[in-house]
Amino acid sequence: MILNIDNLSFSYDKTPLLENLSLSADKGEIICLLGPNGSGKTTLLDCVLGFHRTFSGSVAVCGKDVLTLSRPELAKLVSYVPQVHAPTFPYTVREVVLMGRTAQSGIFGAPGKEDYEICDYAIARTGIEDFSERPYTELSGGERKLVLLARALAQKAPLIVLDEPTSSLDFKNELLFLEMLSDLVRNDGLSVLTATHALQHPLYFESEVIPAKAVMLCKGKPFRTGTPGELITSETLREIYGVQAEVTEINAGGKTVKTVAVIGSDIQ
Repeated sequence: MILNIDNLSFSYDKTPLLENLSLSADKGEIICLLGPNGSGKTTLLDCVLGFHRTFSGSVAVCGKDVLTLSRPELAKLVSYVPQVHAPTFPYTVREVVLMGRTAQSGIFGAPGKEDYEICDYAIARTGIEDFSERPYTELSGGERKLVLLARALAQKAPLIVLDEPTSSLDFKNELLFLEMLSDLVRNDGLSVLTATHALQHPLYFESEVIPAKAVMLCKGKPFRTGTPGELITSETLREIYGVQAEVTEINAGGKTVKTVAVIGSDIQ
């Protein structure tokens, strides 16, 4: 088991954000965190990443309690693609990706031949060779997101955590990102924990026959977990989001894909 969260609870200023949450992820599995704004998705990611350390319950990665690990130790197990990353210095894309290797070599360690080879592999795997020598500060938000994914791959951690990974991508690049993530899970055996507002993402992974779980969070209500198809229903969307929506199937290109059509707000 790559990730095991057991009976996790977290409060901020005495306000409960997460209560008695348990979930797990095996190797080569995607966990999609869903729910309205303020439901605790990013808070849960921060607990896994060790940013929050005052929770009750336990979070373990590869059998190791995150609260017992130093930052360098945790970085060998978990890589992170943030929602927003504001660069300060004009490092080249290649240099940014190479920074992912510090998790293995140490912040003061000089990169060796293997580090450069892994960096080149991550750049090729994410398709960013064409701008690998450009300054990171000059890239678009979508290009930066691909660079951050490449950096996470270079880190060689078994678990990747992503917060709203496609928020700055156009329609085509969003699809390419999802295809890339699916391929990494299927062929590289990576495990993924991602928070997203895009309900179509877990449905897409399910249509690609990727092992996927969906976790629905809602402030003040018990969490729910299941397959994307089980969890994303018209009834659940009305209860959790307060919207009228239909989950429909589209048959095209030899596959069946589910999609969510929002009809209107349920607020009177």
